[in-house]
Amino acid sequence: MANYLVPGDLRYSKTHEWIKDLGGNKFRVGISDYAAKHIGDVTYVELPQVDDEIGKEESGCVIETVKSSEDVYNSITGKVIAENGDILNDNPETINNDCYGEGWLYEIQAASADDFKALMSPADYEKFLAELGD
Repeated sequence: MANYLVPGDLRYSKTHEWIKDLGGNKFRVGISDYAAKHIGDVTYVELPQVDDEIGKEESGCVIETVKSSEDVYNSITGKVIAENGDILNDNPETINNDCYGEGWLYEIQAASADDFKALMSPADYEKFLAELGD
């Protein structure tokens, strides 16, 4: 299996999104290193609009690559409070180069932290990646 970065301060979904708790039921969303390495070179990102309501397991945004178009599934029901268009509109490849830093996608204000708590811990996500093989 290839080695993938799995920061210990995040939670993860089975569709390879990471979620960071920003406090106050606010959460930042991005794609994992595994996803960033498997989707290919990102050429465009269709981000959600601020104030959009997005349900759990709904498409939060779309990432286009030279090979395909991939939905990013939302793991937390809530309202979009920020999106990273300032960086990603001109430099979508930032997702490939810095998926856990400048390559974040959007932020959600949730009614509670229940959806976040249900996500995989870093250890569980690493185990999940090992089961996928590579």
